[in-house]
Amino acid sequence: MLLRATHLLGLQLSLACCCWALGCHEMASSPDFSLPGDYLMAGLFPLHTNSPWVRRKPEVTLCDRPNSFNGHGYHLFQAMRLAIEQINNSTSLLPNITLGYEIYDVCSESASVYATLRALTLQGTQHIEIRGNLSDYTPMAVAVIGPDTTKHAATAAALLSPFLVPLISYEASSAMLSVKRQYPSFLRTIPSDEKQVETMVLLLQRFGWVWISLVGSDGDYGQLGVQALEERATQQGICIAFKDTVPFSAQVGDERMRDMMHDLVQAKTTVVVVFANRQLARVFFQSVVLAELTDRVWVASEDWAISSHIAEVPGIQGIGTVLGVAIQKRLVWGLLDFEEAYVQAEKGTLGPCPQGSQCSSNQLCRECWTFTRDRMPTLRAFSMRSAYNAYRAVYAVARGLHQLLGCPLGACAMGTIYPWQLLEKIRKDTLIFSDNGDSLSGYDIIAWDWSGSKWTFKTIGSSTWYPFQLVINKTQIQWHGEDNQVPTSVCTGNCSKGFRRMVLGIHHCCFSCVSCEAGTFLNESDPYRCQPCGKEEWAPQGSSTCFPRTLVVLTWHDPISWVLLAANTVLLLLLAGTAGLFAWYLDTPVVRSAGGRLCFLMLGSLAVGSCCLYCFFGEPTLPTCLLRLAPFALGFTIFLSCLTVRSFQLVFIFKFSAKVPTFYHAWVQNHGAELFVVFSSMVQLLVCLMWLAVWTPLPTREYQRFPHLVMLECTQANSPGFMLSFTYNGFLSVCAFAFSYLGNDLPENYNEAKCVTFSLLLNFVSWITFFTTASVYQGKHLPTVNMLAILSSLCGGFCGYFLPKCYVILWRPDLNSTEHFQASIQDYTRRRGST
Repeated sequence: MLLRATHLLGLQLSLACCCWALGCHEMASSPDFSLPGDYLMAGLFPLHTNSPWVRRKPEVTLCDRPNSFNGHGYHLFQAMRLAIEQINNSTSLLPNITLGYEIYDVCSESASVYATLRALTLQGTQHIEIRGNLSDYTPMAVAVIGPDTTKHAATAAALLSPFLVPLISYEASSAMLSVKRQYPSFLRTIPSDEKQVETMVLLLQRFGWVWISLVGSDGDYGQLGVQALEERATQQGICIAFKDTVPFSAQVGDERMRDMMHDLVQAKTTVVVVFANRQLARVFFQSVVLAELTDRVWVASEDWAISSHIAEVPGIQGIGTVLGVAIQKRLVWGLLDFEEAYVQAEKGTLGPCPQGSQCSSNQLCRECWTFTRDRMPTLRAFSMRSAYNAYRAVYAVARGLHQLLGCPLGACAMGTIYPWQLLEKIRKDTLIFSDNGDSLSGYDIIAWDWSGSKWTFKTIGSSTWYPFQLVINKTQIQWHGEDNQVPTSVCTGNCSKGFRRMVLGIHHCCFSCVSCEAGTFLNESDPYRCQPCGKEEWAPQGSSTCFPRTLVVLTWHDPISWVLLAANTVLLLLLAGTAGLFAWYLDTPVVRSAGGRLCFLMLGSLAVGSCCLYCFFGEPTLPTCLLRLAPFALGFTIFLSCLTVRSFQLVFIFKFSAKVPTFYHAWVQNHGAELFVVFSSMVQLLVCLMWLAVWTPLPTREYQRFPHLVMLECTQANSPGFMLSFTYNGFLSVCAFAFSYLGNDLPENYNEAKCVTFSLLLNFVSWITFFTTASVYQGKHLPTVNMLAILSSLCGGFCGYFLPKCYVILWRPDLNSTEHFQASIQDYTRRRGST
């Protein structure tokens, strides 16, 4: 209700301003501008051109001025007359119904308001009634065709909307007219500028032009078009380096245009989009020619894209390549013949206006009466396409009337119709109009061609919707460059693969190229930010993609694994063989001196440690992580404990038993050797259990050490529990070494200092090497180094302690006799006695 009240208030003001034109002045009408009929349509066409000196007062502008005739509007006027004549002669469309028309010359906004108000007058009267309920209002015209410009169309639509009189424009393309809340009765047969903007932006994208200049013209068409184009282009990543407007007062060569040309040169853009009307576009390109701007691509809006008014500017052939969007090419068959018949028809003489009447010439056109066939306005491509839109608008009204009057049922039921009824039927014409009353037709993409003796407009593609798509035949374009290559229009060229864009200044199209860091890559969807690779991926510096990381694990089939497995298997076989050999010769002096049955515990502990090595192969699991080191540490502790206590007993028996016989007997009676081994092993067992409970080694995937590798390993490889366990083994090794060294002068058969020293030194060197390597190297071969340290310790223990005894048993049986051992003891006793 508020919207309707606003419209009615505006209408009252318009009536107050224009009342003299309706009631105070007599109209001198030409019959070519008026045709009686059962139903009338009003046509609003620019038969004369507006001028800067037109009065800005609420008075109807005198349109019939010398040298202001508009040939383009003349063709639109004739297209409407032709359409109505064809409909009246048709037997299938509105049979027995005649359409009439009232055609008005709208050379200015005041003339457009006057014509709109005339169309709203009640049938048979010269006035407009303001009612609370307009649903039963019957204006003189059932529909209005036109006007041409957005400004005039917005004014007319605002006046007609309260009455819901259909207004179908053939050239007003501004997107603001699609707002049904403001202009509910507005429709058009020309596509909305919203679609034109989408087409132009897609055209720019198709050729990769992202650094452009944008020039508009004063007025709704140019300013709203530039605004919409800037918003849409920016959303699609296109940068506007320069933007300006050609004012109404612009003149070729004036300071304003010289400054614009200078700024356009400074922008250094290859592509210039000119969204302007024909009149100001001509001024602009005359200035372009004067400034000698060449080697550019000019993208034209539909108002001037195929206008001879622009193409005939002297010197325009040298400005570069012109591409543009134009209304789809449609022909009004018979229009040219109809116009020729019009100028040849006998019209009589047009009388002058009465003296002092200041009569409106709104329906006068002296030029129309003076045409001959040779002097008739040329029907060019642009006018033909617009004429087709006017022609189609008339047919849309006729089809709506055809449905409203029930003509499809066989006979038209002529009677009173209301504008809102007709509007409802017209809007259902889905062949012409979309849901919001815009045209469903698309655009032609054209290129100016100067390859021949004169310019031509060549259609190189088209845009359609729904869905929206653009089709271009690029091979038909003759570019201005010598090699006929597509011009580029960018602020900064594309970066190499793997280099991101770092924006310089306010335009994202101007940037420097920065290499992506290692571990990141450049996705084509976001050229400004390097994205991190996934955990399982890696990328070198300056990469455009990520690569799968290599899994690093000591597999069973690696060559180094075969070597380690072979060595470990040989060691196990030797341990098993030695156990069998010692069992066979258990009662011999060599086996008894080595510890007797205690040797089997030592061999078993070494075998346990050796079996742990198999847990280093393959992908780590929780059981293999738990069994890698702890069982070896415990097994080696048992071996070292046995070795320590055996060395201690030999030293004590030969050197201290006679001095402290009480301690010796207590040691023997209370099984001191066995208790020491059990106690020492229990200490290590507790340490290992604490190690596994507190610092539990778990399977993990390590990503930090190497960018391209995933290390499959166990956590807490150097945990405090691990260090404490191996520190304890080190302590036992030192003790064993000390007791062995103290017995370096014992009888030869009991002197194990050299062999034990060798095995313990090998153990020390192995683990010192491992810990040193682990402190400086965390690579994929560290588990191999760990295995070598374990294997070296086990081999050293076996070779240093058991191998000499096996040698004696197998190859020196003469040394494995009681007599030989007694002789050695006696020799030791003599030496001790002599000292």
